Amino acid sequence: MDLVKDRAVLEAAYNDAAGVTAAFNRNILHVVNRSLGADFKPEAFRHHAWYNADAERIEMHLVADRPQTVRIRGIGLTIRLEASETIWTESSYKFTRLSARAMLAEAGLRLEAWHTDPESRFALTVAARRSRAATAPASRAA
Repeated sequence: MDLVKDRAVLEAAYNDAAGVTAAFNRNILHVVNRSLGADFKPEAFRHHAWYNADAERIEMHLVADRPQTVRIRGIGLTIRLEASETIWTESSYKFTRLSARAMLAEAGLRLEAWHTDPESRFALTVAARRSRAATAPASRAA
């Protein structure tokens, strides 16, 4: 699991100077063009990623540089985008031990082990199915 860390570190990783993440993000438009007969102009979008601390996630968007009308022939859809309007392409959640434990519990799992790198940037988690007794509602005394 990618762990919550300093905003600047996270945002730098998703806004890398080499533009690798931007190219990856913009590639979704190429895929939609190819797969669904759309006419997106990927070069008319800029990549924008930021850390949403309240939701503990990186949000990746493609931002329209100008007003556009895009036809997606494969599904009979036409969309109109204004300049600066975004297409939200990805959410990359970051975790703390507490939030990981809560997410696993919602899935009926329990955290068995938690291993991090020396800087606590990432965690390897081991989870197991919760026992029935642990997931069953408590019985009431008669």
